[in-house]
Amino acid sequence: MPRLQDWIGRQETTDDCITAAPLTGWRATLDKSDGPAQPGDALPPLAHWLYFLPQARASDIGPDGHARRGGFLPPVDLPRRMWAGGRVRFHQPLRVGDAVRRVSTIKDVREKTGRSGALVFVVVEHRIDGPGGLAVVEEHDIVYRDPPAADAPPPSPRVVDKPAVWHEPMCADPVLLFRYSALTFNGHRIHYDRTYAVEEEGYPGLVVHGPLIATLLADFAARHTGGRPLTRFDYRVERPIFDVDPFSLNGAPVGDGTAELWSLDHSGAVSMSAEAEW
Repeated sequence: MPRLQDWIGRQETTDDCITAAPLTGWRATLDKSDGPAQPGDALPPLAHWLYFLPQARASDIGPDGHARRGGFLPPVDLPRRMWAGGRVRFHQPLRVGDAVRRVSTIKDVREKTGRSGALVFVVVEHRIDGPGGLAVVEEHDIVYRDPPAADAPPPSPRVVDKPAVWHEPMCADPVLLFRYSALTFNGHRIHYDRTYAVEEEGYPGLVVHGPLIATLLADFAARHTGGRPLTRFDYRVERPIFDVDPFSLNGAPVGDGTAELWSLDHSGAVSMSAEAEW
């Protein structure tokens, strides 16, 4: 590999406008009754992921549907790129009609070896400014890895030893996955191309987007805060969820203004853990 640490400190600046159509699509996709977004409507937690979307030309797309390696992110020579987690701080709301700017900085690049082989972890910080100044600060964790060997044991499942105060059953069907891919301009074929996901990458079905699960958990938390806006949301992907099985959203308050959240797959194993603060 090239010296991947040389990418630490690289920056990229992107300008955008918080338009109504993506938020209206988000509401429809999550089955909200709010109706079309209007000027001045505040973005819900993590809906900033609907903006600043990379739009690689068709000729620059790799066989997995991702943009080819290089450019702003380091050119990691490992075939699988996965959304591993992140930490988000909400300083003030972004609203429909706002002109916004995002400054992205590569904060860290670490190479490791795990049970499945080589791993590279990349941390990207995003700072988003709106008309009133700093609105969102986010650290996004990306992991690159080899496909697991055919005889590699699956990761040990983790179970939660506390009862959920809030619980909601979920099912991510192919229509939901396709609509979220369209909203976020995500061409990764594991989310909508079943033949590719099963035959090329060895998954049992379509993979539910990590950002979609995080969005569902953040929305789940926001619905239990009594209308108070979230100020912090930290999350970590622990194992994938597939469209062939149901899953659930779960949570419990921890003190005043904080909650622990987790999604469980059909076997009861934690797929994503999170903490929200408001």
